[in-house]
Amino acid sequence: MTGAPPTTGGRLVYAVGDIHGHLDALQPLIGKLTDDQARSRPAERPLLVFLGDYVDRGPDSRGVIEAILALEAGGAFEVVALKGNHEDALLRFLADPGFGPNWLMNWGETTLRSYGVRPPALGAEAAETARVQAQLLAALPQTHRVFLDRLAVSVSVGDYLFVHAGVRPGVALASQDDQDLIWIRYEFLESDADFGKVVVHGHTPADRPVVRANRIGIDTGVYYSGVLTAVRLKGTDQRIIQARA
Repeated sequence: MTGAPPTTGGRLVYAVGDIHGHLDALQPLIGKLTDDQARSRPAERPLLVFLGDYVDRGPDSRGVIEAILALEAGGAFEVVALKGNHEDALLRFLADPGFGPNWLMNWGETTLRSYGVRPPALGAEAAETARVQAQLLAALPQTHRVFLDRLAVSVSVGDYLFVHAGVRPGVALASQDDQDLIWIRYEFLESDADFGKVVVHGHTPADRPVVRANRIGIDTGVYYSGVLTAVRLKGTDQRIIQARA
């Protein structure tokens, strides 16, 4: 990138960090973004990017996906939903019951409960994964399965690249591996490299948003902090918007 400040090229863009089943925080945040859009009166529909991790940890994974689908249908925003590592893990479990214990150890039981599926007893995860997988497949609405299957791994606007986790330093943006975009952590976070675009990401929670020259991190750990964070980008302006569960 040049020394000029990064820009969206005039497009109004909102990006929302990791939600993790917290519809109670998502709803007030969407209210704030809707109010901001009404005040801003953009010439074209704003882009609303969800950075992934809609499921697990919190109590209402199902409700979060329903809310995003409703936003897509409503038409006020152009909505792009990215795949987080928790959606990646859920999809792996839906395809392979053997992955069940791995997913369940990472808070998947809260997602099961949100779809009305009884989690396995503690210590019985491996024995019950086939039962759990079959019941979840039966309980998952077709619209939710299609949503999970069509999640993007990145979207770019102007000088910004939106991904769930980050990028691999030293690798051209066009050559990034999907697994890195969804799962990478410390190699990305500790890098001061110019990635070619400012990377807007979630995945790694922090007590407050992280705004640096090469990246903006907006996962503020809603599942323990109660705070859900978005960044508003328009032209060269960068602004944080937050809501509390």
